[in-house]
Amino acid sequence: MADATAEFLTGKLLIAMPGMGDHRFERAVIFICAHSRDGAMGLVINKPAPDLRFADLLEQLEIDRSPLAPDTKIFFGGPVEHGRGFVLHTRDYTLPDSTMTVTDRFGMTATLDVLRDLADGVGPRSALLALGYAGWGPGQLESELQDNGWLTGDADETIVFETSTAARWTEAVTRIGIDPRLLSADGGRA
Repeated sequence: MADATAEFLTGKLLIAMPGMGDHRFERAVIFICAHSRDGAMGLVINKPAPDLRFADLLEQLEIDRSPLAPDTKIFFGGPVEHGRGFVLHTRDYTLPDSTMTVTDRFGMTATLDVLRDLADGVGPRSALLALGYAGWGPGQLESELQDNGWLTGDADETIVFETSTAARWTEAVTRIGIDPRLLSADGGRA
């Protein structure tokens, strides 16, 4: 059964339940980039990195920014390798040998080339930059789901790129048909 659900979460949202127990993931919404029997990897999409601006990052990396370049948001992607950047983006953009296809609507690229293209205004239509990622070992995420740590929902471009950062958790919960005010920090089992 584990193999049947292993690919299931790739391209989905994980939505932290109240009472998560780990302050780093309190009210977190995580886009799952990869999930298999070997573990899972995702990016937190609703926790902006304080005091980090895209223009400052480009300057630090000595990448010139075109006036056409969007002001790409930077997020705390998770506690693993927080010095490493990942760009989650729409599939209108792809770099051969660099872009990981997540779904038919989302890709992820983790090279400087995507930052250069964003800075030149020729990158993906929509993108967010995450520093670090959330990772789970084999069976770890499944265990957290069984322990009522997370809800799961569908991801779409609106919630990932357009919904205000502060509203993403509430919107993600509402979209799966749950009134966020009715969620409890106490889980149960049937």
